[in-house]
Amino acid sequence: MSEGVFVVLIVLFVIVVLPLLFAVAMYNGLVRLRNFVKESWATIDTELKRRYDLIPNLVETVKGYAGHEQETLKMVVEARNRAVASVGSPASQAKDENVLVGGLRQLFALAESYPNLKANENFLKLQEELSNTEDRIQAARRFYNANVREYNTRIEVFPSNLIAGMFGFQKAELFEIDDAVIRNAPQVKFTKPA
Repeated sequence: MSEGVFVVLIVLFVIVVLPLLFAVAMYNGLVRLRNFVKESWATIDTELKRRYDLIPNLVETVKGYAGHEQETLKMVVEARNRAVASVGSPASQAKDENVLVGGLRQLFALAESYPNLKANENFLKLQEELSNTEDRIQAARRFYNANVREYNTRIEVFPSNLIAGMFGFQKAELFEIDDAVIRNAPQVKFTKPA
């Protein structure tokens, strides 16, 4: 092989093959990040379902002691059902979660009026489970939002934005809770009577 052909092959490699390999690496990186976002959303979804499963038991326990507080109990059940049915974007799900968390706050405020309910072992266990679940939801939300932030940044920065645009990568939504008051997990800890 002559020196001229060798130089042409090197130039072709630099002009065609290296950019192609670079584009493939960027594409694969975007796919990997998109999959991280999906996986971390599945973690949030799992924790939300865990919370949804706890709420009916909690409502039934409260109903036994505060059955005449039907409006609050009905509101919590309806908010839970809306949240369970919410399958839209993270922003729309966050809106439904805000309503549910607000209802849970009302439920626990209601429980303050019933000393026997606060002392009920089942109620205390459900509160503890719900508190643990709220902590897990917050951890999953932080993990998801970190993955979304990294993915969205990669979509927006040069040169990966060219690959993202060519292959239709869309920005992901953060899972944000709107109201600063609701950002805190519901306070569900009561002291056991001595």
